[in-house]
Amino acid sequence: MSQTSPTTRSAAARSGAGPFSRAGMFRLKPVDTSEEETAGGLRRTMGLWQLVALSLGGLVGAGVFSLAGVVAHDDAGPGVMISFLIAIVASGAAALCYAEFAGLIPKAGSAYTYSYATLGELVGWAIGWDLLLEYTAIVAVVAIAISGYLSYLTDQMGFSLPDWALGAPGTGAGHKVDLFAALLCLLLAFVLSRGTRESARFETILVAVKLGIVALVIIAGAFHISAGNYTPFLPFGLGGAVTGAATAFFAVYGYDAMSAAAEESAEAKRVLPKAIVVSLGIAAVIYLLVCLVMLGMQDYRDIDVKSPFSSALASVGLAWLGTIVAVGAVLGIATSALANMLAVTRVWFAMSRDGLLPSWFARNHPRRHVPTRVIWLVGVGSAVIAGFLPIREAADLTNIGILMAFIVVAAAVTVLRRTRPDLPRSFRTPWVPVVPLVGIGFSIWLIANLDWVTWVRFAVWMVLGLVVYGCYGYRRSAERISDAEPRG
Repeated sequence: MSQTSPTTRSAAARSGAGPFSRAGMFRLKPVDTSEEETAGGLRRTMGLWQLVALSLGGLVGAGVFSLAGVVAHDDAGPGVMISFLIAIVASGAAALCYAEFAGLIPKAGSAYTYSYATLGELVGWAIGWDLLLEYTAIVAVVAIAISGYLSYLTDQMGFSLPDWALGAPGTGAGHKVDLFAALLCLLLAFVLSRGTRESARFETILVAVKLGIVALVIIAGAFHISAGNYTPFLPFGLGGAVTGAATAFFAVYGYDAMSAAAEESAEAKRVLPKAIVVSLGIAAVIYLLVCLVMLGMQDYRDIDVKSPFSSALASVGLAWLGTIVAVGAVLGIATSALANMLAVTRVWFAMSRDGLLPSWFARNHPRRHVPTRVIWLVGVGSAVIAGFLPIREAADLTNIGILMAFIVVAAAVTVLRRTRPDLPRSFRTPWVPVVPLVGIGFSIWLIANLDWVTWVRFAVWMVLGLVVYGCYGYRRSAERISDAEPRG
């Protein structure tokens, strides 16, 4: 429940304070620690292992089937294991901050909700607006990646799509649209629109199958490890492994998408922090085993970066596992897309419920209790991006926003420890402010290495967001309206 006096807040709002004050753009959303369901709101149905599966859906995907081989071949050699260790430590610092907030504020919206309650409405708006683009673009990027594997599988079955349906304009001769990618986005929207319980069950099944396939490949490959392939362990030096950690980091941050579903978690204060920590721990073990086996099977110089796991398996006479790996890649990356689509719809829902976007978007389906209007808008939007943009251009829309969210959440944990030490926390980030500073430092380092085009696109999107906030959100904010109402 709110820890801020309504009388104090309304008095501040009527005192003539300017727009850049705590009664203006930097007004705080009251910290609501309640787990009660609100009328017409989201329904709490997901337990611990469904949340873990949702988190693993985002964590274990392209990193296993693609990034590990790319980092090994281009940056780190067998030292890719050090790259992933560094990335996991850095991601773990941010995860611990998310875990504290997840147990403290069990509400939809993830970083948007946390920053709004701690750093003010304008900061919350900026992060929320940022995540709307980032998560949607991630869904599109993942769908494009899956499309490539699906095309490979259909070719294996002797069936091929016409040239016009094989990719976005400019990606090949005769290409007009990436049909598989666009249809996948719409399929994911359909699954999410069925309801939280149903989509969580679907995600759990896919994650279980995916992890089974990864385990099969790891076990089969373990019998073909040659110690000589680990030498030299750091062919590019320790600097190469550190550089590779920047790429590896983008494989191990999927837990943030799960935190957006906090309002649909039963016993959220207890299970959400646990789900974040458990899922990152499982993912860490999987990534290290994948790196160990892949680099043990094949010399890093011979790895095919387009299909590194299949390349390593083929080098030891296990090419027949290539089709299974392709199936695993489709399932693995699909679960990531589903997790991110769920996240963006919940952030959008939370912003609309808070009045920063039209409340029309916050109306749930009366029977399924999910924001179907937002789900289908995101589904169509991501389908358009996936169908008509090359994967590199779509990918450039991501990364920077997620890192910005990490910085804000880590800073917010430190701020709230000082301003509200009295709040009941079911999980406490250890060694504050050291752990948050590790997460902030690593995120700043990664952001500093992004190309200028990414910065320009991010700036354009944020300027557009500020215009929307100034013209609509600032005036329609539920907190502003509540503050302005006379109190008895």
